[in-house]
Amino acid sequence: MNLSPEDSLRLNVLLNQELRALRIDEGKLQVVALTRKGEAKVQLHPNCPDEKYLRQVRELISNHVLGSPHGYPRFMHRWTRMGHARTDSLGKLLRLGEPEAVAAVVHAEGLTDEIARHAWWVDQSPEHARAMLARERVARGEMGRVLADFLVEFLPYEEDTQKMVESVRLVLQPGLIDEAARKQLWARGQRKPAYRVGFLKTLPNDLPLEEAPHPRFADLEGLLGELAAEGNEHAGLLARLLSPRGQAWLETVDGVFRRCADQGVVIQLFEAIEDYFAPIRPPEARYRDMAPLLEDCAQPEDCLNDPRLCRELATLKARLPEQDLSLVESLRVLACVGEQLIAPIFGLSDSVGPALRSSIEPVTVPLTPHLRRLRGR
Repeated sequence: MNLSPEDSLRLNVLLNQELRALRIDEGKLQVVALTRKGEAKVQLHPNCPDEKYLRQVRELISNHVLGSPHGYPRFMHRWTRMGHARTDSLGKLLRLGEPEAVAAVVHAEGLTDEIARHAWWVDQSPEHARAMLARERVARGEMGRVLADFLVEFLPYEEDTQKMVESVRLVLQPGLIDEAARKQLWARGQRKPAYRVGFLKTLPNDLPLEEAPHPRFADLEGLLGELAAEGNEHAGLLARLLSPRGQAWLETVDGVFRRCADQGVVIQLFEAIEDYFAPIRPPEARYRDMAPLLEDCAQPEDCLNDPRLCRELATLKARLPEQDLSLVESLRVLACVGEQLIAPIFGLSDSVGPALRSSIEPVTVPLTPHLRRLRGR
């Protein structure tokens, strides 16, 4: 059975306009198109069961857009969320009216601000907003603020903590939200540690938290700054940690440890720690237990396989006053911390809340003294 003559005529007229995007409203039985002049609609009049009729509508649209009635190619479905859709085909995919085709567009590496605007017209969802904000061209374009505002408004309804972290991380990119919104997100993080992890990932050196510098910062600032200027990454990171902004970072990490109640938040927190210490992270640092990590970091001979790290550590230790050498040990401990430490724990437990905090104590308890030392406590 074919489409009704009325629907066939109106759809062909619609499809021959300059289409930007198209969506099919199955509930209202409408085809809605975004054209150069605005929105245009075609009300459908099924002459057979709705599902069968809509399939014929999709075949007509696909045949016009792709030259084939088979719609979004089946073999491309697995590419949908992997960013592998060809850039030159993104516009065509948005004219198919198929959800999977839209998903392919928002995850594509070649996504532009204009195409993002058309995709957002087709389907507005937090998943699509996050995917598009992950593209620099979109985040810096006109759609950046639109998507960020949507995610901020949706955040109170988000239940997945890892998606909370990702949403906060993305909206904190430069120029997307104002200072008032940023402070509001930070305040909400008091109850939802996932928000704070988003800050740690995007603004590790610009957290909205005022902290006093480490008691030794004033005495060591000049020496550490001199070494950092010579390219010593260890000295640069230690100076940053002892400064007010580093103390704010340490306080935030410690606060998340104290309040975390979800495995996803803990995993992303450890990822944030790894990112922070990436410049001095030893290549062999894939510890799955704190005992060997602490033992290696306490070794005076500094058993590292990276010559650059060895030279930096040796220079730093030779120049620091003896009373401050313990700071270097704690610096090294944090640089060796990674998600691998909690993988064995989470592999055997799906605990949440207080039980989760108890389960990760084999990691957090021996780590806490080093966090406090770097905070001068």
